[in-house]
Amino acid sequence: MFVDSHCHLDFPELAADLDGMLARMAANDVGAALCVAVNLDDFPRVLAIAESDPRLCASVGVHPDYPDVAEPDVATLVELAAHPKVVAIGETGLDYYRLTDAPEWQRERFRVHIRAARAAAKPLIVHMRSASEDTIRILREEGADAVGGVMHCFTGDWASAEAAMELGFCISFSGIVTFRSAAELREVAARVPDEWLLIETDSPYLAPEPHRGKRCEPSFVRHVGERLAVVRGASVERIAEITTNNYQRIFKALE
Repeated sequence: MFVDSHCHLDFPELAADLDGMLARMAANDVGAALCVAVNLDDFPRVLAIAESDPRLCASVGVHPDYPDVAEPDVATLVELAAHPKVVAIGETGLDYYRLTDAPEWQRERFRVHIRAARAAAKPLIVHMRSASEDTIRILREEGADAVGGVMHCFTGDWASAEAAMELGFCISFSGIVTFRSAAELREVAARVPDEWLLIETDSPYLAPEPHRGKRCEPSFVRHVGERLAVVRGASVERIAEITTNNYQRIFKALE
């Protein structure tokens, strides 16, 4: 069985086709998916989707790419994370790709999420784009190793992967690892120890080959697993086994 450790099923591109997506998950041996929140206003919708099917669970958090939304505080995140369907805090982290001035509000929001994760005893879902040094530094400063979690849609180098794993974070690969241009990322994927490997789709984005350019969905996570099997010289069944076991260890989300 495969598991999609990161998707956004509440986004309009996917929400209207939930029944079809769940059917295609089953047809492709994808047994579970984590529906990740990106802001507090839409969190009720994320939670409702997670509550609609035993294969689904949710996270709560505010994405670093959302500057003009309700700002989270520790107490609110902890309260929302108490719901039994909520298995993680996030998506949180740093993204300097478009914001070249490296805004302080992103760093403060990230710290709030880490503190909430520690208070709630829930793992973190970390977004890291063009911000490896600050991301790892803040994780260390805030004691994120107390809860661990996942570096989602990882595109960094081996040094940042190694630093994250030392803090108790799995390295999750998306459809990007199947792209022709991603040779360096595949080198990192080949080196990650079994116990720190996860897979995801980040649906509706980043559809893997052979679906690149199309709307992504959780059933496509099988293609990520198949490519990692080639990269790592393992069977597809072995990749499915270790990534599903790691998902359960980190999120305790499988019923």
